[in-house]
Amino acid sequence: MVLANSSLVTEFILLGLTDQPNLQIPLFVLFLVMYLITELGNLVLIILIVLNSHLHTPMYFFLFNLSCIDLCYSSVVTPKMLMNFILRKNLISYVGCMTQFYFFCFFVISECYVLTTMAYDRYVAICNPLLYDTAMSPKVCCYLLLASYFMAFSGAMIHTGCVLRLTFCDGNIINQFFCDVLPLLQLSCTSTYVNEIEIFIVAGKDITVASFIIFISYGFILSSILQIRTTEGRSKAFSTCSSHILAVSLFFGSGVFMYLKPSSAGSMDQGKIASIFYTIVVPMMNPLIYSLRNKDVKVALRKTLNRRIF
Repeated sequence: MVLANSSLVTEFILLGLTDQPNLQIPLFVLFLVMYLITELGNLVLIILIVLNSHLHTPMYFFLFNLSCIDLCYSSVVTPKMLMNFILRKNLISYVGCMTQFYFFCFFVISECYVLTTMAYDRYVAICNPLLYDTAMSPKVCCYLLLASYFMAFSGAMIHTGCVLRLTFCDGNIINQFFCDVLPLLQLSCTSTYVNEIEIFIVAGKDITVASFIIFISYGFILSSILQIRTTEGRSKAFSTCSSHILAVSLFFGSGVFMYLKPSSAGSMDQGKIASIFYTIVVPMMNPLIYSLRNKDVKVALRKTLNRRIF
């Protein structure tokens, strides 16, 4: 059956992380637990932000959206990944593969720009506190968020459109645990030169522009913090940024390693390790980072629990 894009392949086989039988069950249990922590952690954070009025601030508005993204983001990839450990052949249809790839791109680019807006929010809060209410008004926050989702929508459309132009003749085994662009390029029986250029430009733009804004923001933040005379003041300023810096480092570090390295550098097995970080570890770590290191969230959790118990 020939599909609309002239591909002869109607379904793909996801190879998964490993083919060693003795690792299948332990890895299934490990990633299932990580998935449950991810979903529960992000859901709790969303509920706390909604129920507690003192968290209705720009920072938590962006954190609310980040948790929603992570909640959906992990669900796009992880359930299909878990099936690799219990099925002999983890099949995914051509349409299903392209759909998963589109939503993966949408959520990963959304996370990229929401993390960037959070860096800008911290810059305004620390460097221009007197102008914070004006600079980060609800209207401005909504515009920043809409811009983030627009960039995600357009980027996902471009990436998916370029993959749809490829022809897959007979190879249908994807050496990955989800439909990612690089293993799909390896299966194509037509030239992937345009796709490689598109990835380098579009993904490079998303990573470099976001990284530039984040570095500039934290450059100004660091300069402002060093001007604070009291140790307590510097410690408080650092604590408001440390969680975000850790989240950004995990996300962008693994993304750069995966997509901005030459195609000959490293193997797909190394790429799988990087993929685990930005598809599974980062969505799980974000709610933990922002809750365990955040006094406001801890207070909100205690208040919510007391309200429900008493």
